[in-house]
Amino acid sequence: VQYVPVRGALGPRSALRLVRQFDIVADCSDNVPTRYLLSDACVLAGRPLVSGSALRLEGQLVVYNHRGGPCYRCLFPRPPPPDTVTNCADGGVLGVVTGVIGCLQALEVLKIASGMGSSFHRFMLMFDALEGRFRNIKLRPKKADCAVCGDSPTVTSLQDYEAFCGSSATDTCRTLRLLPSEDRISVEQYKALLDERVPHVLLDVRPQVEVDICRLEHAVHIPLRKLEDKDEEYLQYLQKRICEERQRTDDQTSLPVYVVCKLGNDSQKAVKILRELPAKEFGSVLAKDIKGGLMAWATKIDSTFPQY
Repeated sequence: VQYVPVRGALGPRSALRLVRQFDIVADCSDNVPTRYLLSDACVLAGRPLVSGSALRLEGQLVVYNHRGGPCYRCLFPRPPPPDTVTNCADGGVLGVVTGVIGCLQALEVLKIASGMGSSFHRFMLMFDALEGRFRNIKLRPKKADCAVCGDSPTVTSLQDYEAFCGSSATDTCRTLRLLPSEDRISVEQYKALLDERVPHVLLDVRPQVEVDICRLEHAVHIPLRKLEDKDEEYLQYLQKRICEERQRTDDQTSLPVYVVCKLGNDSQKAVKILRELPAKEFGSVLAKDIKGGLMAWATKIDSTFPQY
C-alpha cells in the first residue's frame, strides 16, 4: 500500500482534480460543506463515495453514486440550518464508534475495488453502540430531478459550499452568530459586572451532565431543552429567581439576565426564547448571552476553571 498525503483543506478548486486521480473516495469528514463538496465532486468525476459518520454513540455508513444508487443530494437536497448541526467537537463521540465505522468503510472500499460491489448503495447502515445493534434502512432511489446526478442537472461545477450550507468546512467547534453584537457581552465584560456587584441573573443552559463537571456557583441552571419545551416547573423556578434578584434593584424596570453555555452557541438560542417570555409573569427582562461561554471564561478569566 502506498500512502500519498495531501496537506491542506479540500476546496472547490482542488476537489475535482484530486478525486479524478483515484478510483474510490472515502468520506471521513465531520462537517456538512465537505460532505456536499465530496459528493458533487464524485458525481462529476464518476467515482463511488464511501461515506461514514459518527456522533456520540451512533454511526452511519452509506455508499453514494455507485451502480445507479443515489448521491448525497438525492437524500439531502438542501443543507440543514447551521444551528441544528452538531459535530463531534460539539457533541462528542466515543472513539470506538469511529473505529467501527472506519473499519466498515475500509471493508466497503475493498469490496468495491475487488469488483464485489457494495450492499450499501441501496441501504444505509445504522449502528447503535449503546444497544449493540446494526440495522439497514432502505434508501430512496436516485432522483430524476436531482440537481447533480439527475436527468437534467443544474449543478455542473463545484460551488462555494460554505456559503451553500451557511457553515464552515471544519471539524472544530461551531461558532454561531444568531444574535447581533449588541445582544452579546464578552467574558471580560461579565467579569467586570461581577466585580461591581451589578444585580443580575446568570442562567446556565448546559445539559446536567456538563454542569456536573463544572459550573459557576452563582449560576441558575436550566437546560436549553427545558426552555425550548416551555417546561412549567423550570420556568416557575426562573421566574422566582428573577423576582428575588429584582428586589435588590428596587424593582427597576429591566433586570439583566446573562446566559452562558459551554461555547456560546446554545446561549444565543436561549436568549431568543427568554425574549418571548410573557412580561406579565417575568417582568421586563434584558437578556444577553456571554460570547465564547465557559470555555472562554476558563481561557481568559480563570485558568483553574476546568475545560472539557
